[in-house]
Amino acid sequence: MKLTTREIVLVALFVAFIIVGAFVRIPIGTYVITLQPVFTLLAGFVLGAKLGALAVAVYVLMGLIGIPVFTAGGGPQYVVHPTFGFLFAFIIEALVCGKLSRNLNPPRFLPLFVIGLIGMVIVYLLGLCHFYLTSVYVLGMESSQVIALSTVILGGAFKDAILTAFVAKIALKLHSAGYWLKR
Repeated sequence: MKLTTREIVLVALFVAFIIVGAFVRIPIGTYVITLQPVFTLLAGFVLGAKLGALAVAVYVLMGLIGIPVFTAGGGPQYVVHPTFGFLFAFIIEALVCGKLSRNLNPPRFLPLFVIGLIGMVIVYLLGLCHFYLTSVYVLGMESSQVIALSTVILGGAFKDAILTAFVAKIALKLHSAGYWLKR
């Protein structure tokens, strides 16, 4: 895939947004929101399927080679970190949401919001599966403890749905301003 200068710059910009977003923490009660999911979803919407997934994949690969871009560091051992499944799922989310959003002509809020929710479900399904498997089989936790922790994680789904609505609004503004790539 040959990329234009504009595409390279936008992919790099979204990699930077995702890195910064991972470290911006907003505490809401006992739950902490980071802006990382905002930028991974926005990458899919703005850059499209392939380039959005590329931006997120570059971020994940940077972390896996040891650059401390993840909230808990980096390195190849991060693959067995319980939350790595969420990071991997962000790549799939950007791919799916980027693809589905390109079928909207013109994009509208409600369909973008629903597409974002589909992406959120993908992230939660893949992330929680990896969380369970690594917690039980790598860390040796009891299944009941992991299920209890998973319930706490799912408690953030409502807040993530609100963030998804926020991202859909931003994506519409960026589309109106001409920032969506055609791919």
